[in-house]
Amino acid sequence: MSLAVALVPWLIVALVIAWRGRGSRHLDAESDQPPAPAPRVSVVIPARNEARNIARCLGSVLASSYPALEVIVVDDHSTDATGDLARATADGDPRVRVMTPPPLPDGWFGKSWACAAGAGVATGELLLFIDADTALAPDLVVRLVNARVTRSADLISVGGRQELGTFWERIIQPQVFTMLLTRYGNTERVSSSRRPSDKIANGQCILMRRDAYEAIGGHGAVRDKVAEDLMLAQTVFLSGRRVALVLGLDQLSTRMYTSLPELVHGWGKNIFAAGADTLPFKGWSARALLPVLLVTPAIMMLVPPIMLLLAIAGVGDTSPVPPAAATLLLMTGWAIIYSAFGVSPLFGILYPLGATVLLYINMRAIVRGRRVAWKGRSYVAR
Repeated sequence: MSLAVALVPWLIVALVIAWRGRGSRHLDAESDQPPAPAPRVSVVIPARNEARNIARCLGSVLASSYPALEVIVVDDHSTDATGDLARATADGDPRVRVMTPPPLPDGWFGKSWACAAGAGVATGELLLFIDADTALAPDLVVRLVNARVTRSADLISVGGRQELGTFWERIIQPQVFTMLLTRYGNTERVSSSRRPSDKIANGQCILMRRDAYEAIGGHGAVRDKVAEDLMLAQTVFLSGRRVALVLGLDQLSTRMYTSLPELVHGWGKNIFAAGADTLPFKGWSARALLPVLLVTPAIMMLVPPIMLLLAIAGVGDTSPVPPAAATLLLMTGWAIIYSAFGVSPLFGILYPLGATVLLYINMRAIVRGRRVAWKGRSYVAR
């Protein structure tokens, strides 16, 4: 294997990632002054066993500078102190309502059911769905409401900053989000694409016009989808309405998972069960190719260091120089990516470990298929 053959594929990959990632639109470009009159915004927070997060999340919402706000915390039959902590955080604030939805019906995923229940009692003309593991800056709601107007969007979603606390978060999360960036590109590509499969929303923060939400059947339209955010965006777009995505790195932060088991189970529940909905083609071809598409990126990242180790061990007659050069190039590229996520560039040296774990997550998800288990509940994604 020549040095050029070893390096060219990775240079092309680096250029593709850089090209697709540039040019995103940011919430900072929007006004931090509310419109007059300010439309009422109903913030719906689905929360099941979120005692670790709910106080921070709700507290950040109540600190919002937006003047016309109601907050509905949907305590989805938690087995911990989620509801009590939400009520304590609200401390009698009249803007807050903590409710428990009816028991989960057959055919529904828990999050969609909780969101639908919250939307059902909301009074706002705008519905803002946020996850309980998020924290909102005081200006998020104001800027997002203004962004919806400037983008003429019926659904607008925010991509925020990922909080990476542990070693495993730092090494795995940047790789997962880089794969998502490579698939979807920047916010403007998502917003302007005319293909439904290119539409995506971040379920951590979605703002919708109430009339558009009700017109598609609300979360009932995506009740049996594990990636309800992605399918909500596609459903809204297919109904002839506008979907937009914007970055809010200074306005939204999320701590998705805090340990290796949470990362494995969390990403594993989404990757395969929702993977076919990300492809531009459907049916048997999508089902057949999806496993290949899921494992290929991680395998490709692992090929150069594996070949380098084999060359050093004297297996075969391959010179160690080409795989060493390709490995060094990948480590350098990942060092740049890790730095962009606020992680030490030295993690670039360890990228093969992250790729190995990512490969395991994907293969485990493929074996599980559409069977999903999360927070004490089992589902079959459709």
